[in-house]
Amino acid sequence: MPLVAHSDLPSFARLRAEGQEVLAPHRARAQDIRELHIGFLNMMPDAALQATERQFLRLVGACNRIAQFYVHPFTFDEIPRSDDARAHIDKYYRAFDDLAAEGLDALIISGANPALDDITREPFWQPLAEVVEWAAAHVCSVMCSCLATHAIAQLRYGFSRYKLPDKRWGVYSHRITAPHPLTAGINTRFDAPHSHVFEVNAAQFHDAGLTVLAAGEESDLHLGVSPDGLKFVFFQGHPEYDAVSLLKEYRREVGRFIDGIRDDYPPFPQHYFNAPARRQLNGYQRRAQNARNKSRPTPAFPEADILQHIDNTWTDTGKAMANNWLGLIYQLAHPQRGHTFMPGIDPNDPLGLRTK
Repeated sequence: MPLVAHSDLPSFARLRAEGQEVLAPHRARAQDIRELHIGFLNMMPDAALQATERQFLRLVGACNRIAQFYVHPFTFDEIPRSDDARAHIDKYYRAFDDLAAEGLDALIISGANPALDDITREPFWQPLAEVVEWAAAHVCSVMCSCLATHAIAQLRYGFSRYKLPDKRWGVYSHRITAPHPLTAGINTRFDAPHSHVFEVNAAQFHDAGLTVLAAGEESDLHLGVSPDGLKFVFFQGHPEYDAVSLLKEYRREVGRFIDGIRDDYPPFPQHYFNAPARRQLNGYQRRAQNARNKSRPTPAFPEADILQHIDNTWTDTGKAMANNWLGLIYQLAHPQRGHTFMPGIDPNDPLGLRTK
């Protein structure tokens, strides 16, 4: 059922133009349909701020439950921002204290740009810890993306991420490793993008008493859950990514090489570009390196030509998992926000998994 455009957030208009159903507030008020209110903590850097909004809004808006979804974005003042990004946030984002006072049914926490090896020294660490502590007591479930997974693993379960020798990025194959309502109806093998320099792994999850629901031979952990099965849903991969997301990351890395910020020309994301795309990008690399060596203008990056060769093999699975997650919240959340679960739900076993 639809998202509700309860503010002038530009992402609502953008999604409506794409053909997604987005209700105007007056239409939403005219329908006797249950509301679910989802907080969205967006910690992504300026360049990805609005794209990340749209990606997670698409996942929520694809849910087939008979409900109206109000998504409330917020972020932290501690994260450095440009003037344009700050203006966007000031105009369209909410204050966390206000959302906490009103109550939320669930929370989504985005990833973030890892600037420091020690995650506890990041500017968002302390406010994130406070949000996570509040959410653990006041919402049905928290969906964590990438760095948020790493942060909560350390905050609540006592194990730390580690740095990889090389960035893991690309589209990887995964298998379902345990039955769970979150993976109901999902193919036993499926694709998902990853993009991270730090990671946690399935062995760490097992040792901490967490449940691994999906993992890959190359990418290791993709999806896991807290011991109760629902309070924290951990994604290390990025089911929210658009088809173009990894291409834009690759283009940014190429730009960093051209600008002299990185010494090596970036490798391709794994299992993402097909043979024609690789041939075209190899040709571009030769031209770009030659222009850099001779201090000539950089040729235009062929993004539009490359995009037509990219196959999106993960979005349907990501939407199905988000649909399952929101379906559980729909069943379990108390209609009065601030009351986490419906009466009779055991917060230590909300899905009844331990009694089956």
